[in-house]
Amino acid sequence: MTLRELERYIGQLLEISSFHDYCPNGVQVEGRVEVTKIVSGVSASLAMLQAASAAGADAVLVHHGYFWKNENPCITGIKRARIAHLVEHGMSLLAYHLPLDAHATLGNNAQLAQLLGFQLEARFGEQNIAAMGRMIQPMSLQRLSAVIEERLQRHPLVVGDDAVIIRRIAWCSGAAQDYLEAAVDLGVDAFLTGEVSERTVHLARESGVAFIAAGHHATERYGVQALGAHLAQQLGLKHQFVDIENPV
Repeated sequence: MTLRELERYIGQLLEISSFHDYCPNGVQVEGRVEVTKIVSGVSASLAMLQAASAAGADAVLVHHGYFWKNENPCITGIKRARIAHLVEHGMSLLAYHLPLDAHATLGNNAQLAQLLGFQLEARFGEQNIAAMGRMIQPMSLQRLSAVIEERLQRHPLVVGDDAVIIRRIAWCSGAAQDYLEAAVDLGVDAFLTGEVSERTVHLARESGVAFIAAGHHATERYGVQALGAHLAQQLGLKHQFVDIENPV
């Protein structure tokens, strides 16, 4: 299919026009007209682009692309090297940020819920990106931490009493630590996100709501994989996910 047909399909699927984002969603760098193979990954780093070109990608599909609000618009240095690699290999870059966090089935938060055993009940936060609900199987914070480590393949940073039973939980992938206060107001037992700030530890301790930082990269690997798999199934495209290790 053509690049523009693919862009229209994803745009409608993720309802990108419904979001106010910090970056453009859709084609950020235009490559060849026809798309047969997509390589997906979390972020459009040079290592990711090199892996995609080695795999014979026509288009690279990511959660974290380029041209963020308030970033230097000049195409120099690292940004130039990345874009030059795309252009040299005729690859397009498609990036989807908040729409990919929020999608009801393919999104990062929906995929986390499926992977970790959370049952969605409501959404909250900016543009309803964050989610809250119940544990399908209530368990201690210590046990939940072990489940997260096993399934996300990352040791989480956990603030809270290991013995407390987690029944109600809120979650939001990536850098959503500032949603902890809203999660506290919702009356949950725990809040899970990717990153942690120094002040967040004190708020968690004083509120009694457990805080789990499971890794920005680790919590955002699943939406882009699900989207790529959907495109392969529905549109007949070839899809390959590439995971570039990131400890954050």
